[in-house]
Amino acid sequence: MENTSSREAILAKVRRNKPGATAMPDIDFLEKNVNGSLAKLSAMLDTIGGKLFQVNDWTEIVLTIRAQHPGDGTIYSPIPEVQHITGQINQDEFDGHNLANVEVGIVKAHFAVTENGAVWVTDDQLGNRALPFICQHLAAVINEDEILPTMHEAYMRSAGHQYQYGAFIAGASKTADIEQSLVLGAHGPRSMMVFVLGKGEAL
Repeated sequence: MENTSSREAILAKVRRNKPGATAMPDIDFLEKNVNGSLAKLSAMLDTIGGKLFQVNDWTEIVLTIRAQHPGDGTIYSPIPEVQHITGQINQDEFDGHNLANVEVGIVKAHFAVTENGAVWVTDDQLGNRALPFICQHLAAVINEDEILPTMHEAYMRSAGHQYQYGAFIAGASKTADIEQSLVLGAHGPRSMMVFVLGKGEAL
């Protein structure tokens, strides 16, 4: 009985000090605010250690990647338009182990989010879901009209799609756990490039 009284006394105090109810924010405007800013996305990527490239076609993407990473490392992508630079990975015997020595991985993304610089990818675009995490450098390709301002729009955009695996990726990977020193490429790609294709070039 004493425990019950103590419990009721505590709950009574909580009720007396309960803050007033707050109305839920109106987010209907998000359905109308579907376009993000290319300049803001570029600024956010700079902040988190990534880099944005605005390009006109797939050839420009290839040339930019070669300029950024001129070494002899393997470039791999499941994208048909860039298969001619992806190295000699045997698709018939393909699994995550084949990606161990990939220097640059190139993937298509459904869209990018200005708020945090993330891109949304799903299993049907990746070829293998290990690709964007095991490669040394990641390149994601989106259309110019697929830049969303916030994660609210991102969740609404992805909600109606069917997929077995999906991920928001923002890079490069990083940690500051050790002596508060920021380290890029701590547990994934050491750099991330986002290529924005002009509206005239379709993914």
